[in-house]
Amino acid sequence: MATAQRREWSDEVARLRQAICRIGELCYQRFYIVGADGNISARCADGTILITPAGAMKGFLEPHHIAHIDSEARVVDGGPGPSSEVGIHLVAYQERPEMQAMVHAHPPHAVAMTIAGIDMQMPIIPEIIVTIGGIPTAPFGTPGTPELPESIREIIRCSDSLIMQNHGSVTVGSNLMDAYKKLDMLEHTARILWLAHVAKGGLEPLPQESVRKLLATRSLLGITTTNTLENACGVKKP
Repeated sequence: MATAQRREWSDEVARLRQAICRIGELCYQRFYIVGADGNISARCADGTILITPAGAMKGFLEPHHIAHIDSEARVVDGGPGPSSEVGIHLVAYQERPEMQAMVHAHPPHAVAMTIAGIDMQMPIIPEIIVTIGGIPTAPFGTPGTPELPESIREIIRCSDSLIMQNHGSVTVGSNLMDAYKKLDMLEHTARILWLAHVAKGGLEPLPQESVRKLLATRSLLGITTTNTLENACGVKKP
């Protein structure tokens, strides 16, 4: 059956299926996911979506395991059904049509930061300030209900990376490796901030003038990506 399916795949679909498996393996190896946690997707040129299936261990996927759905989450090829959290992927693609991939993981330090109430949007690490800015936290949404995708809708519009309160991360990218890279940056940032918090007993942001100077280097470096400190993503309006 799997061999027959492969014969029907386009080059693009075959490549993306393989890439999703590779990203799942990387996430599993780096403990960004365990068991059947998380989900990974990529959008095809025709608007359909390839996504990890429900209940799968992401570190052990093969290309024929991947679900293929339309923009309404309907299976298009008779294959497996999508992740139960497919809604967060659909919302991400609706709000960010320029993005082609999404990774949802449960990176432990980043999730712990939300439980401890530590704001990862706080400007502390220069490289993060210059690139993505910071990592906003979306309000808690009950998994398995429409609350979850709606909880990220506002923030995903203005940030490529976010943490869902008490739950996990969402990163979007121009391709799968781009989305994975942002997950790597997110958890590395959380680990540094957590260690600093434990060592010092608190965290202090860089002075506003230092943040302003760092943001000014973006144009000098030719960086034009979404930056949450420039667009005040996740900041409550008075």
